[in-house]
Amino acid sequence: MRSRSNSGVRLDGYGRLVQQTILRHQDAVTGLLPASADHRDAWVRDNVYSILAVWGLGLAYRKNADRDEDKAKAYELEQSVVKLMRGLLQCMMRQVDKVEAFKYSQSTRDCLHAKYNTHTCATVVGDHEWGHLQMDATSLYLLMLAQMTASGLHIIHSLDEVNFIQNLVFYIEAAYKTADFGIWERGDKTNQGITELNASSVGMAKAALEALDELDLFGAKGGPQSVIRVLSDEVQHCQSILHSMLPRASMSKEVDASVLSVISYPAFAVEDSELVEITKQEIITKLQGRYGCCRFLRDGYRTPKEDPNRLYYEPAELKLFENIECEWPLFWAYLIIDGIFSGNMEQVQEYREALEGVLIKGKNGVSLMPELYSVPLDKVDEEYRNPHTVDRIPMGKLPLMWGQSLYILGCLMAEGFLAPGEIDPLNRRFATVPKPDVVVQVCILAETEGIKAVLKKEDIDVETVADVYPIRVQPARILSHIYARLGRNKQMCLTGRPYRHMGVLGTSKLYNIRKNIFTFTPQFIDQQQFYLALDNKMIVEMLRTDLSYLCSRWRMTGQPTITFLISHTMLDETGSSMHPTVLATLRKLQDGYFGGARIQTGKLSEFLTTSCRTHLSFMDPGPEGKVFAKSYKFSIDSFEELDAEEWLHGLQIAEDADTYDEVAQYLDHLLQRTVPQSNLPPTAQRGGLSRFRAAVHTTRDLMSLASKAKDLHVQNVGMYVPSKIFQASQQSVKLLSSPHQHDVDGKSHALHAEMNLPRDEDGNVDCKALVDQLRICPTLQEQADILYMLHILKGPEWHTGLDSEPGPTVKELLTELYVRVGNTRQWALIRYISGILKKKVEALDEACTALVSHQKHLTVGLPPEPREKTISAPIPYEELVRLIDEASEKNLSVSILTQEIMVYLAMYIRTQPALFAEMFRIRIGLIIQVMATELAHSLRCSAGEATENLMNLSPSDMKSLLYHILSGKEFGVERSVRSVDSSLTTSISICEVGAVGATKPERAGIVKLKSEIKQPLSLQSGDADLKSSLVTCVCWLHAWGLSCSWLQKGAVLQGVLQGAGAAGWALLGAGGGSSALGTWLGEHKLLGSRRLRSCGIFNFAAVSVVLVLSAQSAGHSELLGKGSFSSMLEDQGSKDSRQGQWQRRRRLDGALNRVPVGFYQKVWKVLQKCHGLSVEGFVLPSSTTKEMTPGEIKFAVHVESVLNRVPQPEYRQLLVEAILVLTMLVDMEVHTIGGIIAVEKILQMANDLFYEEQKALGADDHMLERDPTTGICSLLYDSAPSGRFGTMTYLSKSVAMYVYDFLPTDGCSMQ
Repeated sequence: MRSRSNSGVRLDGYGRLVQQTILRHQDAVTGLLPASADHRDAWVRDNVYSILAVWGLGLAYRKNADRDEDKAKAYELEQSVVKLMRGLLQCMMRQVDKVEAFKYSQSTRDCLHAKYNTHTCATVVGDHEWGHLQMDATSLYLLMLAQMTASGLHIIHSLDEVNFIQNLVFYIEAAYKTADFGIWERGDKTNQGITELNASSVGMAKAALEALDELDLFGAKGGPQSVIRVLSDEVQHCQSILHSMLPRASMSKEVDASVLSVISYPAFAVEDSELVEITKQEIITKLQGRYGCCRFLRDGYRTPKEDPNRLYYEPAELKLFENIECEWPLFWAYLIIDGIFSGNMEQVQEYREALEGVLIKGKNGVSLMPELYSVPLDKVDEEYRNPHTVDRIPMGKLPLMWGQSLYILGCLMAEGFLAPGEIDPLNRRFATVPKPDVVVQVCILAETEGIKAVLKKEDIDVETVADVYPIRVQPARILSHIYARLGRNKQMCLTGRPYRHMGVLGTSKLYNIRKNIFTFTPQFIDQQQFYLALDNKMIVEMLRTDLSYLCSRWRMTGQPTITFLISHTMLDETGSSMHPTVLATLRKLQDGYFGGARIQTGKLSEFLTTSCRTHLSFMDPGPEGKVFAKSYKFSIDSFEELDAEEWLHGLQIAEDADTYDEVAQYLDHLLQRTVPQSNLPPTAQRGGLSRFRAAVHTTRDLMSLASKAKDLHVQNVGMYVPSKIFQASQQSVKLLSSPHQHDVDGKSHALHAEMNLPRDEDGNVDCKALVDQLRICPTLQEQADILYMLHILKGPEWHTGLDSEPGPTVKELLTELYVRVGNTRQWALIRYISGILKKKVEALDEACTALVSHQKHLTVGLPPEPREKTISAPIPYEELVRLIDEASEKNLSVSILTQEIMVYLAMYIRTQPALFAEMFRIRIGLIIQVMATELAHSLRCSAGEATENLMNLSPSDMKSLLYHILSGKEFGVERSVRSVDSSLTTSISICEVGAVGATKPERAGIVKLKSEIKQPLSLQSGDADLKSSLVTCVCWLHAWGLSCSWLQKGAVLQGVLQGAGAAGWALLGAGGGSSALGTWLGEHKLLGSRRLRSCGIFNFAAVSVVLVLSAQSAGHSELLGKGSFSSMLEDQGSKDSRQGQWQRRRRLDGALNRVPVGFYQKVWKVLQKCHGLSVEGFVLPSSTTKEMTPGEIKFAVHVESVLNRVPQPEYRQLLVEAILVLTMLVDMEVHTIGGIIAVEKILQMANDLFYEEQKALGADDHMLERDPTTGICSLLYDSAPSGRFGTMTYLSKSVAMYVYDFLPTDGCSMQ
């Protein structure tokens, strides 16, 4: 017999350690491990982590086998792992009904349990008696199942089990939008049973989904039926949410050590190496102590101040736990393994040595890892005073089996028994390695031969859908229906994947179904659902977004292939040539670069070898040659009898039939179910009365344009547009018809036409007469009005009896009218009919979920509450629509526009999350209001006309306007008139204006009426004249010293910074010598410079408050706020657009909830020095800081909710500026600045100072007119923050006066 090698002896030592600390506790029947001697239940997470050391030891024995006994030992260890994993599988399969229910509900009542009976696999507590919903536990199980299967273990034994695992994939797919109790089973850190979205859960789910994709659960012995499928789009949802959260862990935890498991072993879920390092350093800096790391800040678990008789904490109680949180050695085990995977041996050595010092020696010298170290009760006060100085005592489980397992695994790797690749056979550790460039393959297809011929004229050679046969082209919704069959199992009552929209990653693959190849067009081309796809510019915009997304997110083998179908709707109005936008896009695609993506155009047949292809084996025939279980025969009748879901559940063919035909017929059936029949009469001939109507429209448009040209200098657009402006687009009960009446009073040239509703003998509305009027309606608008009346009076399913009995229903006629209106692109009418039909906005619930998952709260409706409704968690589609309808006060157009804006916001948060920096609550009602205000301002029109124009914007222009408002970029508005449906309609479009893309007069905001009745108007979203001037301002305060003479002199302009995007404001402090200012200005040639590209702050002898407002300078730089009030007024008079720019900027920032970077952290510090801040009677108490830490999103949202009590956005923004000035006092040697500080009182004092000073300078009452609702001078709203007459000057004075009694008195004389 060979002698034992040294490595073999050491390995045996680890074998004994594993046996004594882990395996001796394993249940002989179920294979499960109890948490400890005191806690006999088996937790899913603890079991998986605890068995990792056994798995690693088995791999080590297999690799380092000295003799046969070692191989036997390896097999024995591996079977212990298999036994435990199968034990957990049995526990979960017994709750298969919960898995099925949770796929649809994501509810805490339907989730799998977190712990089970160790001896029986049964549940141990009720559904509501524990925080069971822990997505990370289920995800960890699936991740390690995948890794262990890849390492050669056979854990899954039957296809039923494969189907169950496939359904567990659907269970965790929604982790990115599912608030759970998290790894610590507590949810929100107040421990009151409040679920929240946790980065540790989202990251673990993302890792599990990636690991399982295309994995054969039977290993080398499997076939197509045992392969697990994951939709790549779900993985990417998890990734984007995870990236948006880190380094924060959740709403209530600004940092959590559990995230180590996500950024490193075992998940490796983050692809950005910089973000990984930032997160790791955040954990080490804020949570590391002498004995390990705290779980999170203010964690009360097992601290001497925790009340053991209560599960929950009082909010103010959390402050007691600060600096005495228990420290867990467990996290050092994570950091040892992290060091090994990253190759940082210094880190490995450092933490191994540190861990050796805190492990406890048990019997026979066995090293045991305690659960945690706590501060002794008698040393609490000392630890409060001097954190990390007191010697702590071990408490809790000994050993913590999960930590013990990771410690042993780290030792095995550190000593060379295991290589990283052996416990990571799926290579997750390479997540941060840069990915190769993606080339997106685009196949342009023509829907018909006619479109192919049109493209041929433009020298674009494409194939038709028929030409690419046998490759089948289908819309994305068909792929969603096909995937609904995945994982279906009748025996276990599993219905497969819930029907969800396909993302672009899913439609960019080719699919083998049976022996045929299918390609699917992107979701955005599907016109059946919503009107966005009717706008060709919108289609191009969505294509651009998808291409860009593909380039950044594609991770699969093979290149992505987009099938871009050119349909008849992409032709121009003549139908004989391509829409210019689509044509320009096709040319760019052929050039090989579009939307930041590298493109390769070509034929589908050429892409077969280079594309990513997936075989959908679950669509293959079963043992009897049948795909579908139930015995439905194909016949004409069956198409009519069965709905789509029945077809999905059960179709069958005769055994000798062509199997391809079955799938083809099934797909064709799905497509044909929704083809509408034509019932609606055409609009009346364009003659007689219609010609007169068209003439009146023309005259009216000319006259209104002429009147606008005269009133260019009129400024009273209103501070913000009141909610009733929306009524303009809502149809009244009095429908438009003859007789025609002209109401010409010199100002208005509107056409008022009234129709008296026909009545029957009883005085009720005669609906049959209304139907008769449908036949003679001259316009689509009037048909819509009549159908709306019928919809209200009779309901959507009422048979109209039009042309035949019973005739089409009201809903069918409205649907057909929707198609007709779509062809004419009358957007206000399209939105109106969509509202009547309650058309499902494409993925509205998904859009809402995307915004909420990015830790944004949404509000719909206009302020104040209760009309303004807040959405803080994902909600089902029906509930969401009901909430929007309620908040819109049943106004159809506002409701549909709110839904549309929500979809655009979701698009932007996915592609440009930076637009939403420092915004935690997105107020859609206010955004719509500001959009209407911007149009009113730029078109110099009334509120009603602005609303009408807003509703008439095409989806692409609406999205563009929203973007310019979010980003603060400059845009132009162009008005034109076109003939539609026997009348002339005004068309408004939004266009981007480049830095040199406008003339000098246009840059100054002067509007010119062009001969073709076109008006290009240039404006800065927020600052109309900032295009030609860089506007920045600095208000500084001298450090409190011998004199406070700054109160006399006002704020002095001390430095200039370039505006940083649309963020609008930055708050900075500096100190040093003021003489540097002139030198610096001279060196940088700031005055008169062409463009300021860099910025800096120099050491001024001051405490500086720097307020930076966004701008891009195209010409010379101007500093606002210089000179006297009168000269400033003259300057504003000569440059018309200068007036109102600061008010508009404040309105925008107020509506968007924009605040300076670091604002909320500074507010937190202010609250520590006073009893609270009062805003409009609502108090933000200082006790808030006892519950929440400065970096919590929860705190920021809380502050926002108080500020949002103010309905006027510009008033809200002035209050933010007032709080900004207060924050300057935080860094001073002032222990308190008073009791409850009334912020609005400070603002009113500043307003009074401003009023008195301007009055003394000779301003008249008209100039100093006050806003009736707030009492603030309109001129103060429109004042720059800096300068002698800047808002910060007056706010600084009023703050000093308000808190005067609390300021240091040594040598400070108030003059």
